[in-house]
Amino acid sequence: MKQMILLHPNLQMMLEGTKLIKSLSNTYTVAILVCAHIFPNLRGSCALKLPNNATVPGIFVFGDSVMDTGNNNYILTPCKSNFPPYGRDFPGGEATGRFSDGIVPSDIIAQAFGVKKFVPAYLDPSLSINEMLTGVNFASSCSGYLPLTATYKYFSLSLENQLDLFKQYIVKVKAAVGEERALEIVSQSIYVICTGSNDFLYYYETQKSGNMSAYTDSVVNYASGFLKRLYDTGARRVVLGGAPPQGCLPAARTNYGGLLRFIVERFNQDSLDFNLKLQAMLKSLQNTLQGSRFVYFDLYYTALDLIQKPHEYGFEVVDKGCCGTGLFEEGPLCNIFSSLISCPNASKYVFWDASHPTQAAYNIVIARNINQTMSQFF
Repeated sequence: MKQMILLHPNLQMMLEGTKLIKSLSNTYTVAILVCAHIFPNLRGSCALKLPNNATVPGIFVFGDSVMDTGNNNYILTPCKSNFPPYGRDFPGGEATGRFSDGIVPSDIIAQAFGVKKFVPAYLDPSLSINEMLTGVNFASSCSGYLPLTATYKYFSLSLENQLDLFKQYIVKVKAAVGEERALEIVSQSIYVICTGSNDFLYYYETQKSGNMSAYTDSVVNYASGFLKRLYDTGARRVVLGGAPPQGCLPAARTNYGGLLRFIVERFNQDSLDFNLKLQAMLKSLQNTLQGSRFVYFDLYYTALDLIQKPHEYGFEVVDKGCCGTGLFEEGPLCNIFSSLISCPNASKYVFWDASHPTQAAYNIVIARNINQTMSQFF
């Protein structure tokens, strides 16, 4: 028998008649969506009841602009988003360095596990030790799995740079609370890694006649090595996000989809092939690294469902972003001048800029993934 879920009237009105409201019989999904849309500023209001009385002391995040909450604000790189109209739907309308109109997946995951509302950027000089104890974000926009991806154009922090910062973090926390407490935080926290899109972009821009299969093999091999090195630091509960349907991104359609901006099907197929390799690699690591829990987040099919059937989720526009014309604007091109022609309601759009989803789209994609994988964490 399905549970009866009582939603806040505003959320009920927003989702009425959509596929989402018809299928939300699971308390995890409902809790995440109610909190994200109605109570974004209440600490702890989005916490789920975890199985087996489990606890999650912290959230640690690695990756690219899908996850970055502002680290690139503090390094010399043109890959930034700490200016309007970015962040216009974030509490206070603040442009924090998140590549979205509001929150990003790292925040949603932290709220879902009852850790904190927002995951702060580790490089923020105002970060306190108390805030650090519940987790921080090391992600850097425009980076990828491969070190070369981070330095190719934008001089971002590579995954290896991010891991070095995490090791630095461990030293600081040990000094502050002692080794035993620090190791407890490290071993029981959840680690979220989401990157790879920029590795594909690097390939498409530089290797016109290369072997994509061999290239993705090398990316997956590097991802495997990174996860092993992360495991060696003490991490045990790890989430790895797969590649999205990259041929559906507005920027891909503009640059590679011809005059009519068709979906770039070969890019989508590349993502699918890559994701299969990632999942096989995670299964192998799970079997060899004692005590590890590797959880795969499907960002491909959950996002594709929104794009193919937008009206069932309350969306209206899928082929362009909200910012500016929506065809190419992102980063420095999505700026205060773009605001003059940006859409008035980003929640009707799947994409905020030409490459990044809106917080409305992120909320649904991440909620569905947590709903489907919750039991695998504990």
